[in-house]
Amino acid sequence: MLDVDHLVDIDTLSPEDLETVLDRAEAQKSGADDTQLPQTTMGMLFEKPSTRTRISFETGMTELGGHAIFLGPEDIQLGHGEPLKDTSRVLSRYVDVVMARLFDHADLLEIATYSDVPVVNGLTDEAHPCQTLADLLTIREAFDGFDDVQATWVGDGNNVGQSFVLGCALAGIDLTVCTPPEYGMSDAVLKRADELGHAPEVVEDPVEAVSDADVLYTDVWVSMGQEDRRAEKLAAFDGYQVNMDLLSETDAVVMHCLPAHRGEEITDDVLESDRVLVWDQAENRLHAQKGLLVELME
Repeated sequence: MLDVDHLVDIDTLSPEDLETVLDRAEAQKSGADDTQLPQTTMGMLFEKPSTRTRISFETGMTELGGHAIFLGPEDIQLGHGEPLKDTSRVLSRYVDVVMARLFDHADLLEIATYSDVPVVNGLTDEAHPCQTLADLLTIREAFDGFDDVQATWVGDGNNVGQSFVLGCALAGIDLTVCTPPEYGMSDAVLKRADELGHAPEVVEDPVEAVSDADVLYTDVWVSMGQEDRRAEKLAAFDGYQVNMDLLSETDAVVMHCLPAHRGEEITDDVLESDRVLVWDQAENRLHAQKGLLVELME
């Protein structure tokens, strides 16, 4: 059982809450825990499409004995047909938990403020805590815990990266962040990580960043909604690609939250190599989210 009502970002959880969720996820994955949520309904609000988020949440609810209702952009006009607070109040009279995948983080916060049931952030432009739960579960499995794990983020300081910074701080993982100067993590996120007692080291040279890494993590350079900045960002990220040349500088295993833009932030031969944890990461979205839902609603 958690000390929070909603999952807004990964540092909504305490270190103890994080451990509780990961323990539950691991038990669900191994079959050691058969806790169910029978006759439980999740309302899923999608402004942004996603393969992994929809399938993992729907499958997870089914496996837990519940049901998920998909509400896409054509089904619900968030903040347009009626105020967000009214949508949230009404939706929480129908369902037992809400998962929202939105553009504006402020919209997620408003939905959580007015909801009478747990609200889970399935992604906003600022945060992706469910991905971080899967990332940390994957690292814990691969290294039998977090002690002495050195992680490196190479690429864009996007929503996935920002939640990963905070997740590493919660878990006590040493993290190096390597981005072009104008595309780094937000100062607010770095401050929050520092307040958690584990601020990342920030460097600009990818070779320096990966030299001592156990885990090398990257994500797309051009996120959904940034298509008009594509040429600008591809030019700015020249030299930050995770390729075999960079891997030759480290013994690290590689993580990516998917979908990958092969040939941009990561090469095809890296993704197809035996150096990746990517497919375990993808699977662990299912188990991490089941662990979260059970603990939020128990």
